[in-house]
Amino acid sequence: MTAIKLSVFFLLILAATIEAQVSVMNFGAQGDGKTDDVKAIEKALLTHGSVSFPKGIYRISRTIIIPLSESGFTAISGDGSARIVMAGAGPAFFFKGTHEGTAAPTTVKPGVWEKERTPMISGIEIIGDHAEADGIEAAGTMQLTLSRVVIRQCRHAMHLTTRNRNVLIADCHFYDNRGIGIFLDQLNLHQINVVGCHISYNAGGGIVSRGGEVRNLHIGTCDIEGNHAVEGAPSANVELNSTGGSIAEVAITGCTLQHTSKAAGSANIRILGAGTDPSLERRVGRAHTREGNVTISANVFSDVRTNIEIREARGVTITGNTFWEGFDQDLLAENCEHLVISNNNFDRNPRYAVNGFKDAENNGIRLIQCSDSSLMGNVISGVWRQRAAVDIVGGNRLMIVQNHVLDSDGIGLRLEEVNHSLIMQNMIRDDRPEEKRSHEPSLLALKGTGNNISSNMLSNPTNKE
Repeated sequence: MTAIKLSVFFLLILAATIEAQVSVMNFGAQGDGKTDDVKAIEKALLTHGSVSFPKGIYRISRTIIIPLSESGFTAISGDGSARIVMAGAGPAFFFKGTHEGTAAPTTVKPGVWEKERTPMISGIEIIGDHAEADGIEAAGTMQLTLSRVVIRQCRHAMHLTTRNRNVLIADCHFYDNRGIGIFLDQLNLHQINVVGCHISYNAGGGIVSRGGEVRNLHIGTCDIEGNHAVEGAPSANVELNSTGGSIAEVAITGCTLQHTSKAAGSANIRILGAGTDPSLERRVGRAHTREGNVTISANVFSDVRTNIEIREARGVTITGNTFWEGFDQDLLAENCEHLVISNNNFDRNPRYAVNGFKDAENNGIRLIQCSDSSLMGNVISGVWRQRAAVDIVGGNRLMIVQNHVLDSDGIGLRLEEVNHSLIMQNMIRDDRPEEKRSHEPSLLALKGTGNNISSNMLSNPTNKE
């Protein structure tokens, strides 16, 4: 079937779907931007479940609660020409389900399959017109699906609370909101895919998970940028904060994450892995967990204070990414274990020298008290004004091999109190013109024991103590 025939086929399916729905205007909605349409929309959803929004501006004064056990299968859709203006506090739409099980079929009660599964919302825009207006909230849902949804000028765009399972968010624009783009708020959730979305300029963070119990978070091929308030609290384009709970089994792949370096504490990805397990102190002598199992691959990072910040985490793999413009540093990891940092490009590309920052970014890698980890096959170039391009303090059983550390200020590779580690076959050179070249040792090792340091190519003599 040709591409044209496929397009016609899908348009016919879409048209048939919309035709099967009931227009909210059949229930008295005006869509004139002035009338409060909340009662009409609420009646349409509770009586029919599957409703469409023709072109118009639909103003609502309070949250439309959709109790899925009463409304039955629910779909809200438009063709992109409908705007919902939330003029009250809280979410414009609140999907309220009763699912209390896991993602396993045996835990799903019959009533969920018979009345509640797969609530959908697509093809509409939501705009906030109240300081505490949110876009969409969901709790207790099974297979919630969002597509082609635009949410702007709200507090939080998408707010997931309590418990949800198997969430799909695709082809959405969560843009210019005062709070968070996608907020996993003390949530019990397994299986959520965020694909092909534009999540930008949300002042409280882009995709943020805090506490709860979150597993299987997949973020792919999204543009996630500028989710920091210059005058606000530190935030991140992606924040995984396990405090008070646990977050693990995460993949972030094929995204662009960038902006805003002018915001204090801004990060592209921030992982705070200190979760909660009351029995852990008795078993391993530590009061908190180290959550992780995170894969970060094939992304583009730039223009924040720290591109990736990781604290108290375990099992984070960072591979095949491109980094530049880490104004404090590119990568900071502290009190972590089982990190794999491989085949990344940490660069100072001349094409970005005209971006107005006048080379103010410092870049560089800092690992503090990290063990059982590897730094392998990376290109690290143009680290300026740092004590070392790669600065490693503390840690055991590290493997630092076959990296390029090039044309950087200070020491190339600095090791302090690093023990029982392998440091081999690294090229650590500064071949800039004499007036710019660093005269510090290419490699400096202090107070470590049991290390094998050999076969490194250095432009300046090494110093080992």
